[in-house]
Amino acid sequence: MKVGLLGTGFGIAHARIYHTHPQISEVVVFGRTPAKLRTFADEFGYATTTEVASIYEDPAVDLVDVCLPTSLHAEHVTRALAAGKHVLCELPLATTMADARRIVDAQAASDRQVFVDMFGRFDPATEVLHAAIAQGSYGTLQTLTMELRTALLWEGYQLGLDSMAMDVLHSTLDAIVTALGQPESMTAVGVAKDAGGSAAEVVLGYPGAIVRCSASALLPKPYGMRGGYRAVFAEGAIESSWTAGYDGRPTGMLTEYTEQGQREVDLPARDAYAAVVDHVIACCQGRETSRLGPASVLDTLQLTLAIRTALTAVEHEVRNTRRMSASAG
Repeated sequence: MKVGLLGTGFGIAHARIYHTHPQISEVVVFGRTPAKLRTFADEFGYATTTEVASIYEDPAVDLVDVCLPTSLHAEHVTRALAAGKHVLCELPLATTMADARRIVDAQAASDRQVFVDMFGRFDPATEVLHAAIAQGSYGTLQTLTMELRTALLWEGYQLGLDSMAMDVLHSTLDAIVTALGQPESMTAVGVAKDAGGSAAEVVLGYPGAIVRCSASALLPKPYGMRGGYRAVFAEGAIESSWTAGYDGRPTGMLTEYTEQGQREVDLPARDAYAAVVDHVIACCQGRETSRLGPASVLDTLQLTLAIRTALTAVEHEVRNTRRMSASAG
């Protein structure tokens, strides 16, 4: 399979997976900055181009991987479909529900498939959580806390409150929505630094359960990236924790707590990012049914956009307060 990779930012993570994948025969990378493209050529030996049209016009390209800024996703996903390509789109799918539905409609009218890179759906600890909720393994869910803490590890991503929901919380919110559906209520608060970085707390109300979703991009670089969840049920609890560095690949553990004691839960050694690529290839070859279709992310995106609106209002208020303080000084 030949892949046309669009974007030289987070695209580097996808490039590393393709480089060692036995079913990827060739990759060509589009970017606007020749210096960044040289990294892909030097490290992986990939062909590069500054002309995106050359990827769409290449009949050998089977899959277009869109790792461009989110505001450009709808344009390039629909363009790839029109060119007869399958598409893997980095999350979030779009910046508006209108654009997201445009992608859904475009795929429905095409014989090609669109996949959204919801890698969390392939995370073993998240799969255990979903099974526990769906099967009632520990009784009914009472509280769920999900947390991600990170330094500013990626060039160009300052992760202020205006981007916290879309760039940090979105995957976590997908784990919640796919398990529990849309919440009955939502409250979001946040803080931000002038130089970049912010933190947000989101509380979601469900019948009989409270869910807290927390994210921080205020840590120093040596901290890397860490996270996990704690799910408390009527008859027990499970708790996961993981750490990761610049490559975004976590290592972690999962612990079960019941009245009989505690035990470590064995998890498969699976790279969720690589699992997405495996799944996409299998679906393109007709061996699997997609778990990552664009219609499947609409509920998560709707909640994410509502939280982004709430956090953006907080950021505007903080900026106004700072301006007033500076004027008074």
